[in-house]
Amino acid sequence: MKKLRCHCGQFEAEIQINDLGKVLRCNCSICKRKGAIMSMVKNEDFKILKGESNLKIYQFHTNVAKHYFCSICGIYTHHHPRSNPSMTGFNIGCVDEIDIFKIEEISINDGKNHPLDKK
Repeated sequence: MKKLRCHCGQFEAEIQINDLGKVLRCNCSICKRKGAIMSMVKNEDFKILKGESNLKIYQFHTNVAKHYFCSICGIYTHHHPRSNPSMTGFNIGCVDEIDIFKIEEISINDGKNHPLDKK
């Protein structure tokens, strides 16, 4: 179990992870701007402990994906991707026990060319 916190500490979640699995950055229009390093867990492995009322949701384009951020400090904490709503993507930088500067392999997710945007 790992704790995920925003910068001001008003939002806190618990993540059931043993291994980070895939670590990634995304090149879609919002992710390239926020620059976060992310990983994913099943929705049932992400439990909000406090501060849910402090979260704001940002949605754009198809309005399917939900990007959550703390309304007090502005930190992106997690999201529900449109490509797999049964998963929760989370900002690894919000997990104090994980040093993002020691992560050697970071994949790039091609959200700029998202398969659900293909016609």
